[in-house]
Amino acid sequence: MFTKTFEFEWTKPPLSLNYRMHRMQEAKIVKEVRTLMHASARHMPDLGRCEVRLVWFVKDRRRRDDENPVSTLKALCDGLVDAEVVPDDTHEYMVKHMPEIRYVPGCTPHFEFTVTEIP
Repeated sequence: MFTKTFEFEWTKPPLSLNYRMHRMQEAKIVKEVRTLMHASARHMPDLGRCEVRLVWFVKDRRRRDDENPVSTLKALCDGLVDAEVVPDDTHEYMVKHMPEIRYVPGCTPHFEFTVTEIP
């Protein structure tokens, strides 16, 4: 079974359900995240089906809504489709878990996106 974890040095989600930005600005960021994921995953094998997890590592206990990084998760999943790792990001090909926010004292805030093949 194939598993790959990608690490991103974002200290906060590049896209969030709480951000209020112009649609063109949001589209630019979506494209950047998709392109980054595509470039990172282009050497992965075709998995057919996979499950994905996004974990945001934070160094403090401030309140954060678990669903805010969902927009970032969506763009990363679209990047996997762009890289032809899976045919589509529908449930038939990809199981998406709710993003997780994990407190790790003293860590450098970052994101980890894990892709695991489903047989």
